[in-house]
Amino acid sequence: MAEKLATQIKSQYLYDKVKDVYSLDDWEYMEPLIARINQLKKEKNAVILAHNYMTPDIYHCVSDIVGDSLALAIEAKKVESDIIVMAGVHFMAETSKILSPEKKVLIPDDKAGCSLASSITGADVRKLKQLYPGRPVITYVNTTADVKAETDICCTSGNVEKIVRSLGVDEVILIPDKYLAGNVEKATGIRCITWDDGSCEVHELFTVDEMKTLRKSDPDLKIIAHPECPKEVVAEADFAGSTAGMINYVVDNQPEKVALITECSMSHNIAKQAPNTKFMGMCRMCPHMKKITLENIVKCLEQETIEVYLDDEIIQKAYGSVQRMLERS
Repeated sequence: MAEKLATQIKSQYLYDKVKDVYSLDDWEYMEPLIARINQLKKEKNAVILAHNYMTPDIYHCVSDIVGDSLALAIEAKKVESDIIVMAGVHFMAETSKILSPEKKVLIPDDKAGCSLASSITGADVRKLKQLYPGRPVITYVNTTADVKAETDICCTSGNVEKIVRSLGVDEVILIPDKYLAGNVEKATGIRCITWDDGSCEVHELFTVDEMKTLRKSDPDLKIIAHPECPKEVVAEADFAGSTAGMINYVVDNQPEKVALITECSMSHNIAKQAPNTKFMGMCRMCPHMKKITLENIVKCLEQETIEVYLDDEIIQKAYGSVQRMLERS
């Protein structure tokens, strides 16, 4: 009993971060898993990179670095640990391997995919380049390594407008997210040829009628949307940006009430940074991100699986497109 009490006291600082989301009964189950993960990280010199859409237990209690796709790409190149565990989806693990090929990169569930990444292949990009010769190809990081290998430069939702403008041309191929491309074209005036089959299955569910209903329900509510949403939805927002941009907006402005038009876990994960803000709105859950759990992170570290492997030639070609993005960011 004394040992259990000591464990509870030792981990109280972690529970304080998530107690608004999880009950004490939840925590009684989670705490040994969290303790095991944090122990294994030390034993194996491993680091956990976690996307902003991870559940709060992962985001707050076991992750070493959290952020959007751009932040995780930057950190993947800088980490000194022997093992990188990607608490995110598969293309993010591939990006880590591209930037740190000497590291062992693991993903707890290799079925954690992405509708954007699965919508296009390297062969599709080659066909687009034949159809539109001479246009620079800008590829969203939400793509597989073989797509990045066919690309001039990558981008994220946080830096895409900067990347598009930096090329100094009137027309680009911006793939695969048709909604992101439409929003960028509207913001920059630069024509963005895109991929008609590319969309985020979470963000495309939001509708302009929902935004108008939110606005009508409370005119003081700040609406913040992700640029993967349809452009009519983004047009109704007070601010649009990447997950990091959304977090910065909330933290910097501390709005009284806000609706985050993005994946569910964002509101829970940033609530501690904006204690006076009330989070409202709809919930859309990414089924792929939610495949990453405490349980499979434990297994991942114990067995050092599932390891991400990429062909050396693909790594070399894809590295150039990602590195050019980082240089312009």
